[in-house]
Amino acid sequence: MTTRYVAIGDSFTEGLGDTQPDGTERGWADLVAAGLATAQGEPIRYANLAIRGRLLRPIVTDQLEAALTLSPAPTLLSLNGGGNDMMRPGGDLAELIGLTERAVRRALDAGIHVLLLSGADPSGHLPMGRMMRRKGEALTVAAEKLTRDLGSSALTFVDMFRDAEIQKPGYWSTDRLHLNADGHRRVASVILNALGHPTTAHVLEPGPRASGGLLAEARYYREHVLPWIQRRLRGQSSGDNRTGKYTDWIEVPSVQPA
Repeated sequence: MTTRYVAIGDSFTEGLGDTQPDGTERGWADLVAAGLATAQGEPIRYANLAIRGRLLRPIVTDQLEAALTLSPAPTLLSLNGGGNDMMRPGGDLAELIGLTERAVRRALDAGIHVLLLSGADPSGHLPMGRMMRRKGEALTVAAEKLTRDLGSSALTFVDMFRDAEIQKPGYWSTDRLHLNADGHRRVASVILNALGHPTTAHVLEPGPRASGGLLAEARYYREHVLPWIQRRLRGQSSGDNRTGKYTDWIEVPSVQPA
């Protein structure tokens, strides 16, 4: 049976930070699709409905509904979300956990293999990191518990939140929030292993640390933190008026271009 893989989520799943020469974003989900096709020795179908800036509720309602209406139906669905919720003050963790559980159950009931993914932890690089880490850890624990409770062979949980390797600065973009190309490669390699396709986990070669200092911090706040705050004050999102990059099936060949 041909694998039909659909990814839903936010900027993490859309692939921000893995920018290609033509300006498009690739990312770990694209790499997983290519890895599945190569490992299986035949083309697969792939869709990516993720949109940057999305909160968890629209991911598990709008995006999940769109995923379930794809024809033919998906055989594999990856779900990650909640990162944007965690960056906002307050928030109801119990609600986020409940939304995740209902989405997983709905996809499983539809006969789809679910890849439940705990996103990489950026908190060590961010001004609001301590708050994010507490929330991220709680969501990760809940995802682990859900996986145990359901006990389904059609549910695969991948914990990137506690992956110590990917927390190193060399895996992150200059905004310190999104992974760079190496970070996305790391995630893809871990996922392919979890799905039963032996893959060498991507690890960076040791190198010199990037220089910091007051000027670098001032530039970071000016270029990344302040624009984010301004969007929040205006009630805007980086994903406004955007759609997923592959809203219907595309074919991913089994032999990838060099």
